[in-house]
Amino acid sequence: MELSLATRTVAEHTVLEVGGEVDVYTAPRLRERLVELVDSGVRSVVVDLGGVEFLDSTGLGVLVGAMKRLRVANGRFSLVCSKEALLKIFRITALDQVFPIYPTIEAATRDSDDSATS
Repeated sequence: MELSLATRTVAEHTVLEVGGEVDVYTAPRLRERLVELVDSGVRSVVVDLGGVEFLDSTGLGVLVGAMKRLRVANGRFSLVCSKEALLKIFRITALDQVFPIYPTIEAATRDSDDSATS
């Protein structure tokens, strides 16, 4: 399956909608897009994983790298994910303790961090 990437703005946040498979073959495209966003001055990125069918360790590494890049730039990075299979990956790797993970884009784009799932 291919990787699809679409960007839109919600309030002051840039939402990157990701679809398909994020693996060793497609993760470089995701990395490039995230780097482009940060380098262009975006300081609040919400990655919507709602369309992702598969996520491997390479994809996780890309997400961690993007979060670190935004932290250095005093930015905000969060994920939208409600699929149990993906949430399980974040829990197993303890990345659910690292990333703010929200069930919806609306929750992620609120100013409050109170709705993050752990």
